[in-house]
Amino acid sequence: MSEDGLKPVYDDQVDEEAYKRGPQYKWTKARKSDYKDGDDSNGEAPPEKKVKYEDKPLNDENGKPVEKERRLPKRKVAVMIGYCGTGYHGMQHNPPNLTIESELFTAFVEAGAISKANSTDLKKNGFMRAARTDKGVHAGGNLISLKLIIEDPQIKEKINEKLPEGIRVWDIKRVNKAFDCRKMCSSRWYEYLLPTYSLIGPKPGSTLYDTIEQGKQELPGVLDEDDESKQFWSEVDKDAREQFSEDELQTIKSYVPPPKDQFDGTDPTYHKVKRYKQMENLHRRQYRISQEKLKKFRSTMEQYLGAHNFHNFTLGKDFKESSAVRYMKEIKVSEPFVIGDAKTEWVSIKIHGQSFMLHQIRKMISMATLMTRCGCPTDRISEAYGPQKLNIPKAPALGLLLESPVFDGYNTRLEKFGYERIDFANYQNEMDSFKMKNIYDKIYKEEVDENVFNAFFSYIDNFDRVTGAKGEETVDKTGTSVQKSIFEFLSAKGIPSSAATNTDTSKKDTSEAPKEIPVATTGTEDESQVTPQEAEN
Repeated sequence: MSEDGLKPVYDDQVDEEAYKRGPQYKWTKARKSDYKDGDDSNGEAPPEKKVKYEDKPLNDENGKPVEKERRLPKRKVAVMIGYCGTGYHGMQHNPPNLTIESELFTAFVEAGAISKANSTDLKKNGFMRAARTDKGVHAGGNLISLKLIIEDPQIKEKINEKLPEGIRVWDIKRVNKAFDCRKMCSSRWYEYLLPTYSLIGPKPGSTLYDTIEQGKQELPGVLDEDDESKQFWSEVDKDAREQFSEDELQTIKSYVPPPKDQFDGTDPTYHKVKRYKQMENLHRRQYRISQEKLKKFRSTMEQYLGAHNFHNFTLGKDFKESSAVRYMKEIKVSEPFVIGDAKTEWVSIKIHGQSFMLHQIRKMISMATLMTRCGCPTDRISEAYGPQKLNIPKAPALGLLLESPVFDGYNTRLEKFGYERIDFANYQNEMDSFKMKNIYDKIYKEEVDENVFNAFFSYIDNFDRVTGAKGEETVDKTGTSVQKSIFEFLSAKGIPSSAATNTDTSKKDTSEAPKEIPVATTGTEDESQVTPQEAEN
């Protein structure tokens, strides 16, 4: 017994300082609240706090005092959203530019989900996004986590009323206080829409076409013979000769657009060039891909499955950096479908990956498309995972959209705390209707109006003429660190040094994601440590 005789004293009793060194003492306040008895860990709301009023007086825009706002309790929530990225400078708040988050934040304030006292700073509400999509990139499903006032049962409807038609809230779900949608997101689905005419072989007479044909003569049997593309260009040539004389075709071929300040819209040569391009575009939109070519494209895309070193599919990554290794879980290429007034044929490519880097998906699509166009062996993609630096152009941002983030790993913990799972599949019908009206139709229309993909591949077919297509050896850069042209990769020779020294994980069993693969830190296609201004530009 102790000296006062009130309670026994034990030699092995743990003192307070020893307790403080234990793991539970180091828990954050948010994590403690998830396990604390009497809190909302069973899914029920915690006891209401007393209503407080701001001590600091508020003034309106004219400097006159306004009535103090009643402070209502805020709840940690996950807001499931979809949006069309056209006209926005990306997802992330980036004043003074118009962004998706700025529109959402304004709607939350106007709907009463965020108090006026907290309406000047996103950080006051713990604002975080699961995927930071960038300029012009759309999302059928994305998710943000923050603290909102959600006592009003009609709060979702009121928020949607304040939002433009191109941004929708699918649902608002309660989550535990420690929930961080960026860190808890286990993987992401992205979709890319590609017109099938993008898979037609290079135009005869272009630099890439000549490179491919020369390679076939030097090393016959390495590249596929693309009779389908030959037939397409033969029909274009036949149609052109019926509409234009030989002299006119030579004039059209040698035409160089003048500077903008010297452009003459009445120039007869310009109008002939315009008619010729319209004729070519009509043939492209009438093109229908064969099952054989579609199978080749699918097989090429499947080469990305598993864990690989994608240092060549982004910017600023070295072969030796562990963060360049990314894991692709699923890839699906749809059957072709014809849509729009122009009757263009498209395919949808869906990619499910653990995480992505800056421009990664756009470069993956570009590489697979170029390999199909040039008839390269499908397994040649493994050469791009090697140490040789390779210049891979990025496909247009127009066709890219975020399908949805996935929270399979963390959903188990949410259910343990008494909350509902986060699953975008529950809103698939709403998302599909929204995408068709606000995303797909805009993509199809812009492609027809601007000929985005035709312009891209016409540029690529003469890419080696452009400064910067390939690097030069310097004192600091030699060997594999010197960037090779994509044309060298696509030729019959390929880049054998890459295959010979390839030491990435593509040679290993990739049936499961290796533990050392880094989980995404920002959650966007084009996502590793990049600013909103950098990505997707």
